[in-house]
Amino acid sequence: MIVTVWLSGENRSLARAELVATAERLGGRVAESLGPAQSAGRGWVELPDREAAIELAGRLALAHRCAEAWPEASIEELEGRLVQAGESRTSAAIQWVSGSTSMRPPELVRRLGHAYVSGGGRIALGNPNRRFWLEAASPSMIQFYEEVGVAGRAAVSERRTPRLPFQRPVTLAPTWARALVNLAHVGVHDRVVDPFVGTGSLLLEAALLGARTVGIDMSATMVRGALENFTHFGQTPETLRQADAAEAAVEFPAGSFDALITDPPYGRASGTRGERPDRLWRRTLEAWAPRVRSGGRLAIVVPEGTELPSLDARQELAILQRVHRSLSREFRVYVRDGNASETQ
Repeated sequence: MIVTVWLSGENRSLARAELVATAERLGGRVAESLGPAQSAGRGWVELPDREAAIELAGRLALAHRCAEAWPEASIEELEGRLVQAGESRTSAAIQWVSGSTSMRPPELVRRLGHAYVSGGGRIALGNPNRRFWLEAASPSMIQFYEEVGVAGRAAVSERRTPRLPFQRPVTLAPTWARALVNLAHVGVHDRVVDPFVGTGSLLLEAALLGARTVGIDMSATMVRGALENFTHFGQTPETLRQADAAEAAVEFPAGSFDALITDPPYGRASGTRGERPDRLWRRTLEAWAPRVRSGGRLAIVVPEGTELPSLDARQELAILQRVHRSLSREFRVYVRDGNASETQ
């Protein structure tokens, strides 16, 4: 099936990259040729079935809605179809999503709602069973969409720092944490590691997608706090313990993980026990990269222009994003191929 996705405006490049990665993980593909070229704020995804579309909606952090377009129709044709849809006797909401105000026929929402009710359904704006969206293609033609799943954005916002039992001011916001996890193609049963677990924000997003999670931090306080956050959201990590991030890597065989996701302590002395942060994360990434399988991904938040050590991986993307007040970082993804001699 073909799904239209309305992307978030905070960072369109990152939103589109998240959509591409998530669609690929679910066995689909982004196909921009399926929609109007001028619609920069949308993406069109071809997916194997409705279940995949529902999962896509629930996974995305940088999207507002995911919907399936009904065949383009006149207003009269839409009324007939909505009468039939109302025969399901479920509740529905009908709303405008975009388009010039001048092309919105007066009272159209009321008219279409009446058609749905006449078929046996009922209108309910709060928590309806079905949600429909209207878009004016012309004064006489309406593009009609049915939402296939609630975008995960609202649920992600429930995990903002002020709502966590264990908090730190520089914790990566859950929106960006979920986006990074999606960029790493993380899914159910994948094994994922974060060698700088901190408050656990990244690993928590992976766990909520069904991944098996391993977290390391040299601070016992952070490990206890991350576990508290995991427990608060009903998640249990496979491993979460205190250790030197680089030294802990030797306990795991090569290729043990499907992905590494991390936001290392760049430019901050706290939590490094006096070691220069750049030295700490360099030796840590060098130690952990071989533990990611061939074809697996390393998704890393880095300062703009940072040169990483050799990871035997190719760089897939690098997108700049402000993550905290005036602090900006690049979201980078590397793909392990086992044969590369250097990152690109």
